[in-house]
Amino acid sequence: MPSDPPTPQLAAFTDALARRILASPGFADDTDDPAGLPDFAAFLAGEAWPTLPAALRTASYATRGAVPAPDTLSLDSTPTSVADSLTSCGLCADGDGALAFLRRVLDDYVSDVCAPPPVWARTRTTECEICARAVPLTYHHLVPRALHAKALKRGWHAAEMLGAVAWLCRPCHTTVHGVASNEELARTYFTVEALLGREDIQRWAKYAAKQRWGVRRG
Repeated sequence: MPSDPPTPQLAAFTDALARRILASPGFADDTDDPAGLPDFAAFLAGEAWPTLPAALRTASYATRGAVPAPDTLSLDSTPTSVADSLTSCGLCADGDGALAFLRRVLDDYVSDVCAPPPVWARTRTTECEICARAVPLTYHHLVPRALHAKALKRGWHAAEMLGAVAWLCRPCHTTVHGVASNEELARTYFTVEALLGREDIQRWAKYAAKQRWGVRRG
């Protein structure tokens, strides 16, 4: 069966599968290879994912009202390869057990992807998220406020994500706005991880980490 392109939802489903497999007594047997878990979970996810309803495959906090409850799904179209794999690994006794296992995975998945976003003010850190110095911090809107309306209109971000912030010291905050335009920040560099993926930010972070706070130079 052709695989779907990777999405955050598919990644969450794969993670939910892996957690359930790890929690299963059958997987704890000495003959199992925990190192093979990522590949096994990815295989099962790739087999089952395309057969799930679209509302499940696109589930999010914003669409939570339209997401069907897993216990209402028939799952009859689930490939037999899923049940065969689960039973052969001792994770369930038969096909019915495999579908029950899959429903539990789907319950976990829906809980994960439909969870409300964090209250961003409570994400405050004690160190700058760029240079890792424990210094006075400012909050950087990961999606610049000036582009909130545009981001919503063009579908770049869901409304609940517009308040996301990173906690940065003033020099790092200024540097971030100096290396990318507001639109680049909104469309490409809207996570700390994405910012830290830039070579110029990496170079700056190494420099800033060595600087003493409050020391004037020149």
